[in-house]
Amino acid sequence: MLPRLMTQRLPAVVLAVLLSGCSEGTRSNKNAANQKSPGLERVSLVLNWYPEAEHGGFYAALVHGYYREAGLDVQIAPGGPNSPVIQQVAGRTMNFGIENADRVLLGRAAEADVVAVMAPIQTSPRCLMVHRSLGITRIDDLKNVTLALAASAPWAAFLQKHATLENVQIVPYAGNVAQFLLDDNFAQQAYVFSEPFVAEQQGGDPHCLMLSDLGYNPYTSVLITHAQIARSSPELVRKMVTASIRGWQTYLEHPDETNRHISRINPQMGREILDYGVRALKPLCIDHTTPMEHLGRMTAERWKSLADQLVEVGAIKQDDAHPEQAFTMEFLPRRD
Repeated sequence: MLPRLMTQRLPAVVLAVLLSGCSEGTRSNKNAANQKSPGLERVSLVLNWYPEAEHGGFYAALVHGYYREAGLDVQIAPGGPNSPVIQQVAGRTMNFGIENADRVLLGRAAEADVVAVMAPIQTSPRCLMVHRSLGITRIDDLKNVTLALAASAPWAAFLQKHATLENVQIVPYAGNVAQFLLDDNFAQQAYVFSEPFVAEQQGGDPHCLMLSDLGYNPYTSVLITHAQIARSSPELVRKMVTASIRGWQTYLEHPDETNRHISRINPQMGREILDYGVRALKPLCIDHTTPMEHLGRMTAERWKSLADQLVEVGAIKQDDAHPEQAFTMEFLPRRD
């Protein structure tokens, strides 16, 4: 089982990737969506990673037939390391994509005209994984350890600016839990639904310190589309959003059938880690401020706060930060 790699590039490199030409992976993903079912509108959706729990609601909408009921033939293309989701959606080679809110703002700063239309995961699953034996319960209590990070990522820059990190040595993140299992004074970046499970399975004692508690909390697994599609095909976007929300509601309550499907198409994701993943994700999707019936919603305040943080750490320029243009609530189900 491969834990999710968390590597991100320097902002300049991110922009270069977003503006570069289509890769072989882009073309193969486009080809994967070329089969059309009669009577249904063909729609392509590209993931930001290999299929796993953070995509569960979208697969649930597929597995349980919600997309088909909406008249959509949705083809889901897997991503991978440095998957160019923003590029593919901005270039209109894919109709929809899954990406995190901070990368949406980075993409828009690079003149990628994409817009977020739904955010299923309200609280970011990004965390620092420490040994429970250290007794550390807050990021500001983290000290006297080696910490593996993708140090150039905006969230890592925010962490290093706002956390005390007393006598903490920052080293590159290797993309696995091997060193964590060998060294009680070693900590690393993680997603709550991935690396902690791997560490536990191999005898470790992981404890997660949530980055959201420090204030860096981008919406995660956001559904995005090209702004022109949102303007010219609002009914298509509305159908996609409504069916996806229905899929997430089903996945969080009854994940078994969807997890069996994800495990079949991505054998690296066994049933145990997927079941662990949905349990870890549910409280990040649904809480006292976002009940199940409001799943998917976003606020202008959250987007503005995130944009300000990206400006603060130098990931984007103030003149390029237009969070009000990065999302729309237009396609979410209306609630009284």
